[in-house]
Order: sequence, then C-alpha cells, then structure tokens
Amino acid sequence: MSNEALPQAGVPVIVAAPPARKRFLSRVWGVLAAAWGAAVGVAPHVLHHVGPIAGAAVLAGATGRALFAVLGLVVSIPLLLRLRRRFQTWIAPAIALTVMAAMFALSSFVIGPLITGNDSPEPAPTGQTTDEHHGH
Repeated sequence: MSNEALPQAGVPVIVAAPPARKRFLSRVWGVLAAAWGAAVGVAPHVLHHVGPIAGAAVLAGATGRALFAVLGLVVSIPLLLRLRRRFQTWIAPAIALTVMAAMFALSSFVIGPLITGNDSPEPAPTGQTTDEHHGH
C-alpha cells in the first residue's frame, strides 16, 4: 500500500455527510418508532376503558394478565433483536426478558392486589341491575 492512500499528518480528512434522503428516512423512522412507543405505552390505560362488560371480561383476571404478557413480549421483540445484534449473543436478550417477566409478575401479583385491596377476583355478575344504572 502506498503512502498516497493514507492521510498525511496535519492534513484534514474530509468525511462526506450522509445523503439528505438517508437523513430524512432516519428521521421518519425515529418518528414512527416514537409514535409506536407512545401508543404501546398508553395502550394499557386506554384498553381498560373498552367497556364495562368487555373490559371486565377481557382485561380482568388471568385473561387480562395473559393478554398483556403476550403484548409485552411481542412489543419487546425489536429490543431483544437489537440486544442480540449488539452483544452477538442470546445472553443479553435472555437477561432482559427475565427482568421483564420478573417486573410483570411483581406488578401483576404483588402491586396490583395491593392497590385494589383484594387478593381474589371479583365474583361474576348476577345479571341483576340496580336502580342507580337506570339513569344512563
């Protein structure tokens, strides 16, 4: 290799800026990723407003916990793949998934019952309506 190919001492090396199209696509991707993150972060709060019957049937108890566990796993796949590429091993994603599962279990089985004040699921509705709901 000749000395002409190497930068000389004291000579500034000019690095070309990425093309405008690549910068634009990178910004668009960042905006889409941020919007997806915001939607996924707000989803648990919004989903509990599905409706009194549908919300209670779908999101309460074991069904709701399983639903949000699966949603959490699906949403974390891009992060897990990025960790795999960065560390070139499956150990880092496994650790992240273990921490996520532990936090989900702590939230579902310890913090949730402490906040609601009961450890058992609510009894099934009997189908009888009360007078207070006739005004709706």
